[in-house]
Amino acid sequence: MILLVVDTQKGCFDERLYAFETVRKNIRQLIDAARENGVEVIYIQHDDGPGTDLDKSCDNYEIYDEFAPRSDERRFEKNVNSAFHPMTGLTEYLHSKGEKDIITIGVSTDYCMDATIKSGFEKGFSIFVPSYTNSTYDNPYFDKETAYRYYNEFMWGKRYARIITVEQALQLLRSEITAADI
Repeated sequence: MILLVVDTQKGCFDERLYAFETVRKNIRQLIDAARENGVEVIYIQHDDGPGTDLDKSCDNYEIYDEFAPRSDERRFEKNVNSAFHPMTGLTEYLHSKGEKDIITIGVSTDYCMDATIKSGFEKGFSIFVPSYTNSTYDNPYFDKETAYRYYNEFMWGKRYARIITVEQALQLLRSEITAADI
């Protein structure tokens, strides 16, 4: 089991997100629980290139302060939506460790989270998405709550991932239950 933290960077993790305070609190709780229980926390960072809000030479590229990685925690960089794109090396890293169960949290629900969840599924990983640990912004086609609910309540569950409660995720991280129990 690993905890995959997707794109929780200063440039995209802020109060404009749907259910910001709840998502912030839940992500913080899962990161703390993973660390306390020896579960590896892996960070994904999106680089949109020079002159953008997610330029890796800018402060916005860094992980949101509350979630900041420790010096021994791995970071993978991408410039595409999926954390599992071959450019990141994440798939190979997880295979080398024999990891197959992944709790996936972060932003944005309708972009990088969606691509990461579907791609991880296609690569044979078991993806777990705790409720209210991902979020997004309004877009031209639907508001942020509708986007969140569409993916979490309709698209991902029973197709690409198992949608679980935060309490179930905490139980997984504490080894109180196994992935097979869910």
